[in-house]
Amino acid sequence: MPLTIVANIHAKPGKEALIRAALEKLIEPSRADAGCIPYDLHIDHEDPGHFMFFENWESQDLWQAHMATPHLADYKQATDGAVDRFTLHEMEKVG
Repeated sequence: MPLTIVANIHAKPGKEALIRAALEKLIEPSRADAGCIPYDLHIDHEDPGHFMFFENWESQDLWQAHMATPHLADYKQATDGAVDRFTLHEMEKVG
């Protein structure tokens, strides 16, 4: 069953550019991961420290494999201590 991921990342004040650069580095390699359908990064017009990924994956197993990739590990290391809040929702399309 396809899986939709909505991930909200809020940068700590002063860390917006660091978070944005690290998130942008995830786009190309993540789109190449097996099972990735779209992988799109968005930024809030009113809050430049709020980023949102909207992702669709062919299955939860393929998304889990993506979460274990070196590019995700690199992102976590590069942004350690710079993220204020993070929420992730695993969803499925209705209708």
